[in-house]
Amino acid sequence: MTDDRLCVILRPMTLDDVDRVVELDRLSFPTPWPAHTYRHEINNNRTSTMLVVEAADIPKQNPPSSWLFGRLAARQNQSSTAASPIIAYSGFWKIADEAHISTIAVHPDWRGRKLGELLVWAMFHLAMRQDAQMMTLEVRVSNDVAQNLYRKYGFEISGRRKHYYRDNLEDAHVMTAAPLNNWFLGRLRKYERELARILRVEFRDLPLEESQQFLADRRPSAD
Repeated sequence: MTDDRLCVILRPMTLDDVDRVVELDRLSFPTPWPAHTYRHEINNNRTSTMLVVEAADIPKQNPPSSWLFGRLAARQNQSSTAASPIIAYSGFWKIADEAHISTIAVHPDWRGRKLGELLVWAMFHLAMRQDAQMMTLEVRVSNDVAQNLYRKYGFEISGRRKHYYRDNLEDAHVMTAAPLNNWFLGRLRKYERELARILRVEFRDLPLEESQQFLADRRPSAD
């Protein structure tokens, strides 16, 4: 049977990625982070874990061909350090027993293909390996799509930050998932099976050995 899953690479963000991540950030947010913030997160913030998703086998995947994506891909491919475009990224901070999602975005042309969920799933696994007991984040009160994904992964609204977003002074919901225990890990394994039906993931330089084997080599039946 032909494996027609979307093939992607998930790996830590590096300094070589910063310009491309900033480009994607500008497509995703009205108040994007500047390049020096990403460099700080990678080089100087010991609490920070930053990830990127690359598209693999672009010609085989037939990705959307909008002029915006083509322009971004062409610019990225000019660099000898990156053969594939970065199509999503995320980051979290681990402080004491809490992990906090600091940023997450998917290229507009690649939304709806489970890449944001892949990043959420990976951040939970990595945070639990760092002994996090809870995960928190802020999300716009109007962003129902993101909130639905977060609720799937056990987040619940635990607070509200008034006028949190600078571009329009919109409030943010504070959402929390806890406790991150063995029961929660079992929940992640269930969602891993769902992701493996859609994505084929190559993990690079990430401590996710069991999941790497599963998502790369198996396509679960729809049981």
